[in-house]
Amino acid sequence: MRSAMVWLLVALAALLLAACVRVAVHGDAPAPTSMPAPTQGALRIATYNASLNSDEAGGLLERLQGDDDAARKVTAVLQQVRPDIVLINEFDYVADGRAADLFQRRWLERPQPGGGDALHYPYRYLAPVNTGVQSGLDLDNNGTIGGDGRDRGNDAWGYGLHPGQYGMLLLSRYPIDAANARTFQMLKWSAMPDATRPRDPVTGAYFHSDAVWSQLRLSSKSHWDVPVRTPQGVLHVLASHPTPPAFDGPERRNVARNRDEIHFWNAYLAPAGHEGWLCDDAGTCGGLTADARFVILGDLNNDPVDGSGDHSVIAELLEHPRVLRTATPRSDGAIEAAAAEGGANAVHRGAAAHDTGSFGPRVGNLRIDYVLPSVGQRVTGTGVFWPPSSSPQAAIVDGTDHRLVWVDVLRD
Repeated sequence: MRSAMVWLLVALAALLLAACVRVAVHGDAPAPTSMPAPTQGALRIATYNASLNSDEAGGLLERLQGDDDAARKVTAVLQQVRPDIVLINEFDYVADGRAADLFQRRWLERPQPGGGDALHYPYRYLAPVNTGVQSGLDLDNNGTIGGDGRDRGNDAWGYGLHPGQYGMLLLSRYPIDAANARTFQMLKWSAMPDATRPRDPVTGAYFHSDAVWSQLRLSSKSHWDVPVRTPQGVLHVLASHPTPPAFDGPERRNVARNRDEIHFWNAYLAPAGHEGWLCDDAGTCGGLTADARFVILGDLNNDPVDGSGDHSVIAELLEHPRVLRTATPRSDGAIEAAAAEGGANAVHRGAAAHDTGSFGPRVGNLRIDYVLPSVGQRVTGTGVFWPPSSSPQAAIVDGTDHRLVWVDVLRD
């Protein structure tokens, strides 16, 4: 009898094991995930440069209507992380919202290979940006206005080959107060009292004439303050995507612009003293009120110690008294990638674990994407979605050269 019982238990175990194998084979089980669930009640907030752009007007719509492998991977990452609020950088602006609609319906709301369950965002915010909007001025000082091929982007208010390229899209599970959102697309660079006006390093002369300088816009895309009504109260999403501090000349005009686009937030977080110049596109002036809770999101294109940017300005923002001190988001995949790729990574001073993008052997991996909550909140989890090569999720991270950064917060 005892022997029969043993054999019965063995048979039952075999049946259970077979059932488990069958589930895995037929794909009924949830996609494996390395993502921890957020703390009960916490908001998961993320930023992701998704590279969902095209050099041609209407090109993003074509990508999203077709079978785009990069879009599939980007969507799978979002379905894995499942942020409550996410800023997507480099999502081409289409004024009627068709691209955002298509991304929601055809991609996010359909489970993707390597992703997870369908993901629905009832609320979104998008607005015009400066990229690709021709200025009618010779901004690069090459003697012509406009140009052929990729050169035509140099005389746009922000580099781009058509209006709206490299735009921004904010998605949220919670209501967005669009009526009280502020945009700073039109703000003049010269309005900033301590603006870093580019100079010729040889002659010391200003790179731009006074006539051009007086018209230049500060933001290469735009700066947004978008209030979101969350269960924890109103949260101001402060979104931007400063120009890369590269692709210029000895005058380093893009380094200067990147610096001042980031410095904008330092000024905006000071509730008084900037009313004379810090005016939004609707004509309302001044910064963020002292008691407002916020999160700064975006690809800021500036690493605290590596790369070609002015590191002092990102350090100033990270150490701002209104920005919460917290552990830097990290990943194991970034450590592995930096060691494997070598190149510039071999001489980088920053911690490889904090990197948020992979930019080739000359530039290396950098930390340039940020989720910075304000004081008045408590962080319960952080991370960069960059799994090691041994993880099943490693197959979905290369839809873009950036990695998604997420932070979980509770109201303190």
